[in-house]
Amino acid sequence: MDTRREIRDFLCSRRAKLTPDQVGLPDYGPRRVPGLRREEVAVLAGVSVPYYTRLERGEMHGVSESVLEALARALQLDGAERQHLFDLARAAHPSIKPRRRRPAKQRIRPSVQHILDAITGAAAFVRNDRLDILAANRLGHALYSPMFDSAVRPPNSARFVFLDPRAHELYSHWDKAADDVVAVLRAAAGRDPYDRDLSDLVGELSTQSHEFRLRWAAHDVRQHITGIKHFHHPVVADLDLTYERMHLAADPGLTIFTSTAEPGSKHAETLNLLGSWAATLEREQVSQAADAPAGS
Repeated sequence: MDTRREIRDFLCSRRAKLTPDQVGLPDYGPRRVPGLRREEVAVLAGVSVPYYTRLERGEMHGVSESVLEALARALQLDGAERQHLFDLARAAHPSIKPRRRRPAKQRIRPSVQHILDAITGAAAFVRNDRLDILAANRLGHALYSPMFDSAVRPPNSARFVFLDPRAHELYSHWDKAADDVVAVLRAAAGRDPYDRDLSDLVGELSTQSHEFRLRWAAHDVRQHITGIKHFHHPVVADLDLTYERMHLAADPGLTIFTSTAEPGSKHAETLNLLGSWAATLEREQVSQAADAPAGS
C-alpha cells in the first residue's frame, strides 16, 4: 500500500468528521466541504499551516511524538485511531525500508490447541491479524460452522462476511460485523503495510464486494477487544455472546478469542445445546470413519 496516501486519506477523513463547534472554534458560515479546515487543525495542534499541510500529504519524515500527540488531540482521535496514526507515521519512514513480503506460514503450537480443547463452556478460536481462523475448539467450530464449511483454507472472517451470503444469516447485525471486520483489517494494514497476504486479501475483497469498498474508503479503525455479538445460528437460532480477546505472547500476531453466554441465561442454555449438537456430530463422524472400508 502507498503509506503516504494512507496518511493523507486518514487525516482528511478524521478532520471531515469534526465541526468547529465540537472543538470550540467559531463557525463563520457554510463550508464548501464538511469538517474542519487545515488551518483550524493546525491551530488546534499548535503547528504552522504549511507544516500541517505537509503532514497531511504524508510527508512525516522527522515528525516527533509530541506533534503526533498534538494531532491526535486536535482531531479527537480515540485509542485505536491514535495508535493507527503512530503506526502510519512509523511505516512512512522506517529506518530500513522493508520489501513487500509474504509472511511465513503461521502454525499453532500443540500447547495452544490443548488450551483451546480444555475450554469446554465457551467457543474459542485462534486468529491472526488478517482474520484467518487457524484453530478452534469443538464449540468454536460449531458456532462458526458455516464459515468452516468453506473449501478455502484457512477460513477467513473477512471473506466469509463479504463474500458468503450465509454471513447475513449468521450475524444478526451484519452491518456491525462488516464494520468491525474492515476496521480491524485497516488497523492491521497500518501496523504492517508490507504484508503481501494482507494487501492481496484487501485487493480481492475490494474487487468482489461493493460493501467492502465503501467501508475501506472510510478509513475507520477499531480495537477488537471485548463486546457482544448477536448470532442467528442455523442449528440453534438466536445467541447473544460476549467475546474477549487474549494475545498469545509467544506467538506475535496470534490472538485467542472466546465467546461466552451469561450464566443462567437462555443464551447459556442455547450455547449448551449447540455444544451437545457438536458432540453428537463429532461422534457420528468418528463412527463413520471407523466403519469405512480400509483404503477408502
